[in-house]
Amino acid sequence: MTDGAQDQARVVSVSRDDAHRFSKPVVDEIVLVEGWGIEGDAHAGTTVQHRSRVARDPSQPNLRQVHLLHAEVFDEVADDGFHVTPGAMGENVTTRGVDLLGLPEGTLLRLGDEAVVRVTGLRNPCQQINDFEPGLLRAVLGRADDGTVERKGGVMSVVVAGGTVRGGDRIDVELPVGAHVPLAPV
Repeated sequence: MTDGAQDQARVVSVSRDDAHRFSKPVVDEIVLVEGWGIEGDAHAGTTVQHRSRVARDPSQPNLRQVHLLHAEVFDEVADDGFHVTPGAMGENVTTRGVDLLGLPEGTLLRLGDEAVVRVTGLRNPCQQINDFEPGLLRAVLGRADDGTVERKGGVMSVVVAGGTVRGGDRIDVELPVGAHVPLAPV
């Protein structure tokens, strides 16, 4: 996809953590490993790594290897008095200039020169967000005018091509061929 807005799509920052904590520290770079996730991140693996999902069925495929969150949501919640910074909501890649929530399932995102992730679905914001900052869950999980649930916690993806990703890297978007399936929580 090449248009004026897309040319501005960038990685703002990258984060990883080797332990299961809500927030992830910002680092200079992350290394994505095909079919695995982020080297050194607690959520990497071929099967589910999120503790609640492991408790239900540890053999499920890991559709949540890389969490991407749009920095525009930080601006939006700041209007409600919340102060959220990159990595604070547990994302691995903070973006700007990509409508992550509007992408269809299966969209490929090239992050920098080598790494590519395939979008699998929406992150379902949970109560831990309120533990981080009371009331934030309501700001990132609401209802649209038509009554449908709006989830603004970013998108989940799997790594289809490995590589190093850094803040400032360009993001290129490749929409899937055929009918576009709206994102659902994974």
